[in-house]
Amino acid sequence: MLKLEDSYLHKGKRRELIKTLRNKGISNEAILEAINNVPRHFFFDSALLSHAYEDKAFPIGEGQTISQPYTVAFQSELLNIAPGEKVLEIGTGSGYQAGILYCLGAKLHTIEFNKVLYERTKRFLPKIGVKVKHYHGDGSLGLAEQAPFDKIIVTAGAPVVPKALLQQLNIGGVLVIPVGDRKKQQMLKLTKQTNKKILKETFDNFSFVPLLGDEGWE
Repeated sequence: MLKLEDSYLHKGKRRELIKTLRNKGISNEAILEAINNVPRHFFFDSALLSHAYEDKAFPIGEGQTISQPYTVAFQSELLNIAPGEKVLEIGTGSGYQAGILYCLGAKLHTIEFNKVLYERTKRFLPKIGVKVKHYHGDGSLGLAEQAPFDKIIVTAGAPVVPKALLQQLNIGGVLVIPVGDRKKQQMLKLTKQTNKKILKETFDNFSFVPLLGDEGWE
């Protein structure tokens, strides 16, 4: 039986985390509220529980990490989700980012390359009230059978922007993706203005685990 407790101590730590994120420039109130409403410690193994509200990434097994809260908030701000938008998340991982997107009102489809993480998160998220559609497969190829999407977020570092992801966006849609080498990537926001015109905006450098798959790293 899964026992999940969200104590006054946990809630207080989340409020402190939100202050940290504000100080780092996160200003979208809906995102800050979502971070306040999704208990990050639910996604941690007991050995790391005391670190759940530090603004750092931590390992979750299978060579993957739960992203730094600032990174989750930053990518979510760039996406600028409106309630009811159809969103594709590439790299479910721990499910924490999916929980934030769900709280923002996204109709979320999330795909994970790693079978162990896919199975774990598919079982876990419904237990905390996060209802999204889960897929196991190569996220670098997107999810053609469910396209088009209003927004796409990639939570792993890509060597290039996969063409399939741009093709699967609605006109006016946004793709947020970190692109670079295996150690450091630059965050990109790509807005599909027409089928042939993409507006590219570049932001800070980040460090993500590699995006695996045909259009990612081998």
